Amino acid sequence: MAVAVTSCRLSQFTSTLIFRSSLISQPRSATLQISNGSITPKASSHRSRPSNPQRGSSSSSSSSSKSSGEKNIPGRSKDGRPNSYADGNGGREDIGRAQSTSVKSFGKQRKDKKDIRFDLRQQVEPENLQNSAFLNAVVKVYCTHTTPDYSLPWQKQRQYTSTGSAFIIGDGKLLTNAHCVEYDTQVKVKKRGDDTKYVAKVLARGVDCDIALLSVESKEFWEGAESLNFGRLPCLQDAVTVVGYPLGGDTISVTKGVVSRIEVTSYAHGSSDLLGIQIDAAINPGNSGGPAFNEQGECIGVAFQVYRSEAAENIGYVIPTTVVSHFLKDYERNGKYTGFPSLGIFWQKLENPALRACLKVQSNEGVLVRRVEPISDSNNVLKEGDVIVSFDDIRIGCEGTVPFRSSERIAFRYLVSQKFAGDVAELGIIRAGKLMGVNVVLNPRVHLVPYHIDGDQPSYIIIAGFVFTTLSEPLIDEESEDSIGLKLLAKASYSLARFKGERIVILSQVLANEANIGYEDMSNQQVLKFNGTRIKNIHHLAHLIDSCKDQDLVFEFEDNYIAVLERKAATAALPCILKDYGIPSERSSDLLEPYLYREVVDPARNKEENI
Repeated sequence: MAVAVTSCRLSQFTSTLIFRSSLISQPRSATLQISNGSITPKASSHRSRPSNPQRGSSSSSSSSSKSSGEKNIPGRSKDGRPNSYADGNGGREDIGRAQSTSVKSFGKQRKDKKDIRFDLRQQVEPENLQNSAFLNAVVKVYCTHTTPDYSLPWQKQRQYTSTGSAFIIGDGKLLTNAHCVEYDTQVKVKKRGDDTKYVAKVLARGVDCDIALLSVESKEFWEGAESLNFGRLPCLQDAVTVVGYPLGGDTISVTKGVVSRIEVTSYAHGSSDLLGIQIDAAINPGNSGGPAFNEQGECIGVAFQVYRSEAAENIGYVIPTTVVSHFLKDYERNGKYTGFPSLGIFWQKLENPALRACLKVQSNEGVLVRRVEPISDSNNVLKEGDVIVSFDDIRIGCEGTVPFRSSERIAFRYLVSQKFAGDVAELGIIRAGKLMGVNVVLNPRVHLVPYHIDGDQPSYIIIAGFVFTTLSEPLIDEESEDSIGLKLLAKASYSLARFKGERIVILSQVLANEANIGYEDMSNQQVLKFNGTRIKNIHHLAHLIDSCKDQDLVFEFEDNYIAVLERKAATAALPCILKDYGIPSERSSDLLEPYLYREVVDPARNKEENI
């Protein structure tokens, strides 16, 4: 990545979007200091990475700092950037990198134990709401998290606990935020006025929309339980009341405010762009997952993140019922959550008259397609240079907006987010001055470098002490940017998958042994080829290693760096390496499954290959 990208990560953005409003238990060494009416926990700085790669379990301060809950984001720079993403999910070019930057800065702050400021304003329980029946539907969530150690992918970090909020929606289910139950090993809930905690199960977790669906098997929990009713999307200046259990309190808390803005906004947890409601009611750690009510006592959304900046105050965000409804319908349709779809393009505004004239666009409308994702269905229909002027017969303005309600406009990504995976969108496009209609199948985006890892364990394989794993945003968070290197950061920012299943495989580290003398200092380098065959993903690499009959194992990395291992010596040394470093298995469980061949066409090489 260019140096400018790194400096952007480190210094450009002074604002902070705090999405982990669930309250993390502080280590014993933490102290609370009152400063300007807010509580700021102070804790020891994150551990430094020792030279010995076998670190064992993470320290207590590490587990707390890994979840302290702040992400730096560029605020609303999206609206000011000339290039934008066209769909409801964040991408990795331009606007997508801004979101990935928030992920990076958040990870950095977790490691450095940056201060968490808890805003105590408006944390009251109004007398007129104290006995309202709908408040009884709000419950407190207790979660024990065990985060994978992406640098040592065969083990987990030290567990930590957090508290958040949830609410009953009927049919034996509850809603909360996905980040409240991330990497959960145990989830418990407690009703208002009750002293019993009940074990809950996570049925579905929507990372991109930051929503999770819970269930409780105990019949006692549901005795006298009342579910909430969902209301319509509110209007500007409508009164809103946020209910939850902030700051770890055992009694319910109510804060009041008004709706100050409704627009497509950044979802920090999933690095996505979906409709959001901005409010001025206080949202603090622990409020996450709690409902927001209108004056009629109807739920109009789920509290999930706040915006912190020296230049702005009282900016909180609520997931609207339209997004919640999409999540629930997706789960009902498929028996699991499949995600919000994307159009799979990068686009540019057409405000400039000369640009429109050059593209033969007669009217003041449309957006320019400047890049298409190779693995999206749009790649079969759209071309670079096309101008999209309508989406399902709704005209798109030259700023990329469409009409919204009576007198408002909103980013046309909102229209994409209303679709489900597999739905077809009708696009009106102008190509070489001719107007035509095309149909595009919408599917969730698959990132070349994933923002989140599905399952309990990152994929890895060890051969002669060489630890290979998949490059992911959590791994980038865990490692320092200097350690990852600018080239890998640039690929994480701007590269697109050329075919389904493609992933970046890196040599994470080398566990010193006689079998790998001279390679001990290698770390975080992308492996491109094994014995002359280009690597598609880590499962492909494991298959190539297992089926290799050659005398030598030849790994080719970026910058023409080559590492050669003698195959028999590497196999003989593996048991000793696993024992010396306390590693239970040479590979993750998913790589024990047989590798499946599937013929695909790699557009970059224009030939068929096995992956």
